[in-house]
Amino acid sequence: MEERINITNRIEEEKIIGGINGLVALIVFALLNIASVIGFVLGCISISPAAIIVTAILGFLVLPVCYAGLKIIHPNEALVLTLFGKYYGTLQKAGFFWVNPFCGGINPTAKPALQVKIATGIPVAEGAASEEKATASKKISLKAMTLKNDKQKVNDVLGNPIEIGVNVVWQITNTAKAVFNVDNFKEYLSVQCDSALRDIVRSYPYDVSEQGDEKSLRGSSKEVALVLKEELQKKADIAGIQILEARITHLAYAPEIAAAMLQRQQAVAIIEARQKIVEGAVGMVEMALNRLNDNQVVTFDDDRKAAMVSNLLVVLCGNKDAQPIVNSGSIY
Repeated sequence: MEERINITNRIEEEKIIGGINGLVALIVFALLNIASVIGFVLGCISISPAAIIVTAILGFLVLPVCYAGLKIIHPNEALVLTLFGKYYGTLQKAGFFWVNPFCGGINPTAKPALQVKIATGIPVAEGAASEEKATASKKISLKAMTLKNDKQKVNDVLGNPIEIGVNVVWQITNTAKAVFNVDNFKEYLSVQCDSALRDIVRSYPYDVSEQGDEKSLRGSSKEVALVLKEELQKKADIAGIQILEARITHLAYAPEIAAAMLQRQQAVAIIEARQKIVEGAVGMVEMALNRLNDNQVVTFDDDRKAAMVSNLLVVLCGNKDAQPIVNSGSIY
């Protein structure tokens, strides 16, 4: 039976919103800001408390909050907005917009400045934790991205340890799922890729058997990659991710058995080569005897035919060049 992941309050639909033209909003706010300053000055001159209070609230409280609603969205980017803890919508169209200033962008993959400094080895001064700010953008990229996990050591269906690495090309198609259904969609995809890869590798041998009637990791890499893509897509649907491509980038025996497997492959190659050489040599000897017999160049009895076959096979199947020996007497 197919296993499904159950998540409470799972979000399935993505709500695309369109903000107000940001340039128009910026001009309006600038005019209101100028008007509030003029009104504040006139209120002070005329000693009007009401005008002073209204213009001060407008200029120092309302307008700064309104400026926070201005957002710039680049092509192939999206901004997931929440309003007081609830999903408000996704701003996805490229341009300059104004939205509800109380809406906040959310991106689970954004790292705070302190975490970035620790990860990169930059010294952190005392009290930096209280001044930590987000360095990564709150916007989510909709571009095609590449996931290249480290090489893994996995046993194939025959129990042979192998090292395998994959390259996955993916893209976010549902920002609401990516943000709210999983904790960190990049880490989630990486873990699921490792899990799916292990499951797939355990179902195939590294190389084909002697009969050659089965799929293998080395001989059927395209088919294995397609199965990996389909399996990974089932796990990535919950995160709103589309798997565009999955390819095997590294495939080799583990170091502890690599030497033995190399000898095995060399032995198989040598046997196959010897078989081809013997088949060709027998055909050439048969052709030579038939031509000599048809053209009546010389007549051989059974002993002479056996001697000639032996000499020809030695010459054709030997690893080194044959050294000719001139016989001036009888062959008997």
